[in-house]
Amino acid sequence: MPELPEVETIARGVHKRVRGDRIAQAWFGSHPECFKTPPSIQARNLDGRVVLAVHRAGKHIVCELGDRAEPAHQPARASRAGASHTSASADPQAQQPEAQWIVHLGMTGRLLVTTPDAPLAPHTHARLTLESGRELRFVDPRRFGRLAYRDLGKDAGFRSPGADPLTIAPGEFAALFRGRRLSIKAALLNQTLLAGVGNIYADESLFHACIRPHRRAGRLTKAELERLRLALSTVLEHAIRLGGSSVSDYVDASGVRGFFQLEHCVYQRTGLPCRHCATPIRRILVAGRGTHFCPQCQQ
Repeated sequence: MPELPEVETIARGVHKRVRGDRIAQAWFGSHPECFKTPPSIQARNLDGRVVLAVHRAGKHIVCELGDRAEPAHQPARASRAGASHTSASADPQAQQPEAQWIVHLGMTGRLLVTTPDAPLAPHTHARLTLESGRELRFVDPRRFGRLAYRDLGKDAGFRSPGADPLTIAPGEFAALFRGRRLSIKAALLNQTLLAGVGNIYADESLFHACIRPHRRAGRLTKAELERLRLALSTVLEHAIRLGGSSVSDYVDASGVRGFFQLEHCVYQRTGLPCRHCATPIRRILVAGRGTHFCPQCQQ
């Protein structure tokens, strides 16, 4: 499942390519499990809206949408792949969001910016045709991803349930785990505490913080928790710079794989020597999840 670095990478890529463009037409597939908002409502309300910005909230991608206009009957095609679009939309910075399109990638979801003549991948559940001639496509073979629409005139904007690990302050971070009896690995995976951390980055961050994953969260010292906060931030930011970890289906908004999997220290390295001390990496189950750690470096 894509985690914070992968979702951040996709959100940045989509923002760079479609910001200021207008949705000329929205098409949705027929599999109902892909939609938190009925597809007919999404299609009706997305048509004609300008994309003001795209950003990450936890493991969700949020498209901020502005004013509506009558969608063009024949969207103008870009002169070449990757060419800058020439939308008639007003400056996106001057507008306030009126709605949101929210994408959760699930386990195998992809959000791709492409051209209309690009081959249509199997399991494509949404196609947003843009005035520039590009298309924004949502592809999800296993259909655990979800698409939703929010009218900001009626509903509050989407917010992730937990704190963001890239911006959380030291005291707030320590308070999340105070008195908790569950393991620190399970606590890191709890999206109501920290939004965006999954199995890969929990294992990697605990390794860099030299903390065993099955230790009780409430018994970690203040110094250990601060070490973990810094390790988590460092690992996540480095993974974003490398485009995320492509260990399964993940690719960015252009269909390009990430590179952080080449730098994993423990995740999926069972039996291989630790990169720091050469001790074989162990795999155990913690909170029902496969968990990787170095028995020598992590205490």
